[in-house]
Amino acid sequence: MASSASHIIIVILLALAVSSALVSPAASTSRGLDRRPEKTGFRVSLRHVDSGGNYTKFERLKRAMKRGKLRLQRLSAKTASFESSVEAPVHAGNGEFLMKLAIGTPAETYSAIMDTGSDLIWTQCKPCKDCFDQPTPIFDPKKSSSFSKLPCSSDLCAALPISSCSDGCEYLYSYGDYSSTQGVLATETFAFGDASVSKIGFGCGEDNDGSGFSQGAGLVGLGRGPLSLISQLGEPKFSYCLTSIDDSKGISSLLVGSEATMKNAITTPLIQNPSQPSFYYLSLEGISVGDTLLPIEKSTFSIQDDGSGGMIIDSGTTITYLEDSAFAALKKEFISQMKLDVDESGSTGLDLCFTLPPDASTVDVPQLVFHFEGADLKLPAENYIIADSGLGVICLTMGSSSGMSIFGNFQQQNIVVLHDLEKETISFAPAKCNQL
Repeated sequence: MASSASHIIIVILLALAVSSALVSPAASTSRGLDRRPEKTGFRVSLRHVDSGGNYTKFERLKRAMKRGKLRLQRLSAKTASFESSVEAPVHAGNGEFLMKLAIGTPAETYSAIMDTGSDLIWTQCKPCKDCFDQPTPIFDPKKSSSFSKLPCSSDLCAALPISSCSDGCEYLYSYGDYSSTQGVLATETFAFGDASVSKIGFGCGEDNDGSGFSQGAGLVGLGRGPLSLISQLGEPKFSYCLTSIDDSKGISSLLVGSEATMKNAITTPLIQNPSQPSFYYLSLEGISVGDTLLPIEKSTFSIQDDGSGGMIIDSGTTITYLEDSAFAALKKEFISQMKLDVDESGSTGLDLCFTLPPDASTVDVPQLVFHFEGADLKLPAENYIIADSGLGVICLTMGSSSGMSIFGNFQQQNIVVLHDLEKETISFAPAKCNQL
């Protein structure tokens, strides 16, 4: 089968083997780190929250999209107010990938949500005033010899958006839809893979409320703020590689420090949003469909003066969401180039689907390219198209947003995504993530 440079042949219901040609370098900036790592690096396996279920690819996507819409609401909110005089940044909360770790001495193993959209590390703790059901026993700090409450004078306590001082540093951490965790800030020994690190600051949550957390026993924040795991380790780099959403046995990976290396990568600068300092913002300059550069104003993806807008890259949101006018242009161009009837049933939950011809075994789809500053990311078709002959549809796995744009994890499948916090860049390189 042949295809032009601007189009890709997609085989219905078969795994696609289209490589992503990633081109061009990018400039970067520098930022010093205050602390050096205790470990040179480590690797942690990641598991999709639906990996144990007997779902079709479309069913997995629909379940993930349902969670993703809640997360989009959280991420798009600018601030959350808890008191009339207090406002705090909003954090993302639930996510799609679980990482296994251990806490305490002796160590207790549990799974927690990996979240690049927030900072705080936390787990549920005894005695629990209000805790959700979790698959492993709730951590009891009284049984750990390495548990220590942090004083109110500590730097990590000062970094909390909301805290009070009673029996040590007490925190309230919200996730935008008024889901929250509340408890005491402490330090503990954590184990990640074969690496053990002492005195990691975390939230010992005794009052935890909201949806989206019950897949694990807490959350590990990997954001840009001082409370995150990456900041506390002082590691300048981390990366992840996410397997395909329908790879039920595939193990994704989180790599930290010296383990976070890559070859043949393209690189784009990270940008800062003072209103949302934890998020990883990218400078998206345009989008191409086939040979057509979409008529999108460059300012469409800019951070506005009030802190709204912009585009973040996020591990916990499944499909990519584009600002309304940009998605409208993308949708129009896909309809023009696909040359198939638009499916109007709305049964998939996706914004744009086409009706498959009854006897179709292959479909020609246009190439999709994201033009980030200094880096053109050419996606393989499996990262933006989903097809199912049983349902008789082929769909674009993207949607619209009235505020912030999000580059989701479906578009990041089988790509190593490296965050360099010293150079303040993100790099991309194609990979077979289940073979790393």
